[in-house]
Amino acid sequence: MTMILALMTALYVICAVLLTIYALGTLILLLLYLLHRRTRLAADPLPADALPCVAVQLPLYNELYVAERLLEACAALSYPREKLWIQVLDDSTDETVALVARKVAELRAGGVQITQVRRAVRSGYKAGALAHGLTLLPAEVAYTAVFDADFVPNPDFLLRTVPFMVRDPRLGMVQARWGHLNREDNILTRWQAIAVDGHFVVEQTARNRSGFMMNFNGTGGVWRVQAIREAGGWRDNTLTEDLDLSYRAQLAGWQFLYLPDVVVPGELPPDISAFKQQQARWAKGSIQCMLQLLPPIWASARVTLIQKVMATMHLCQYLVHPFILMLLLITPVLLIAGSLAQLPMGTFGFAWLAPPLVFILSQRALYVDWKRRALELPALVAFGTGIAWSNAGAVISGLFGGRGEFRRTPKYAQQRTGNRYAVRGNRSASVEALLSAYAVWGALVALQLAPLVAPYLLMYAFAFGMVAGWGLREGWATRRVTEVS
Repeated sequence: MTMILALMTALYVICAVLLTIYALGTLILLLLYLLHRRTRLAADPLPADALPCVAVQLPLYNELYVAERLLEACAALSYPREKLWIQVLDDSTDETVALVARKVAELRAGGVQITQVRRAVRSGYKAGALAHGLTLLPAEVAYTAVFDADFVPNPDFLLRTVPFMVRDPRLGMVQARWGHLNREDNILTRWQAIAVDGHFVVEQTARNRSGFMMNFNGTGGVWRVQAIREAGGWRDNTLTEDLDLSYRAQLAGWQFLYLPDVVVPGELPPDISAFKQQQARWAKGSIQCMLQLLPPIWASARVTLIQKVMATMHLCQYLVHPFILMLLLITPVLLIAGSLAQLPMGTFGFAWLAPPLVFILSQRALYVDWKRRALELPALVAFGTGIAWSNAGAVISGLFGGRGEFRRTPKYAQQRTGNRYAVRGNRSASVEALLSAYAVWGALVALQLAPLVAPYLLMYAFAFGMVAGWGLREGWATRRVTEVS
């Protein structure tokens, strides 16, 4: 028993230390953002005859509710039509195929250079579609923009991004900031908006302006075709092909640029099941990239030590979720054994300090009513912690499992009821409910033995309880709809 307690104590210390390191990394990004936040970039416009040929690639898979909106937005881009090619990379298997065909025919009749690309086999998922599309482009196309189905680019997107690449031959990719089409749907979408804002306003700004390696976010960006090819092209050996290609391109010597003032609004998952599926895919894919990319990053002579350290923290960020889960499971046991009283608690609390500051500052930078929005931080903490169970499983799968299936996030638009793409079932809700109950028990134990620990355990209880309750409510609503129909 003594040996087991010693191992659990060591595991607790390791988790607390690693969470503190994560917090320190976030704090560094926060300070760097404050240093660079007033830097604003705007490219001088190019005359029409100097604009290069650009392709817009739209990877689709069963996007009945949003495909038409996307095609119309891309056809409305303010760019010379003779220099713009739009590829609808349509791997759909439902009515989306016919809908896209009709819309493409309509737009072509209006003078838009747009094609619907169909593959016999959906190999490689999104990465495979993008790679196949590149092989079909005319030789004169030097740049390609990528938009997911649930994003709606503004007409001036290309005019505000492409000039940077024309004037700087070292630029391999330009990334815009994500906006939100449905922030006010519910508390889940409002929390996601805060989290997304934190990433784009603070983290991406800090990484890019400080010369650290950053990632293409999968949509809302423009690539130099040469950079894609020199980096080895789109690959489907991870679930986050965007992160993978980003690091390979920068290892090959290409530079990236982030433009926070160029905004591409997109849709946030309004259901907890869809949100957890999205997060789990990102978590597993990031861990797959971590395993594949860290060796060449640390072996690279062109990457500085600080760049290597920050890239490591970036690629390892989803390891936080298993650490969070382990701390919850270990803490009550150590309290009962009396081992926790001998450990410093400062690191445990500090691990939760820096990330909320990122979110608060992002809201302050973007919105006049940022104080009201910052009041939603408890929900942010709850959802961010409450998905630790599903994300921890994805991390373990990324470490020891195979590539896995690319499960794309379902798009809703205004089709909230009867949406055929909605994720059915929420198998982790019952486990999350048990974890919430376990945290409540742990908090009761802490109140007797170490009252300072009780708030942390109550936060766990609230977080897992909120996510479990949301999931169970969705499951109940889905069953009712099924029974009625």
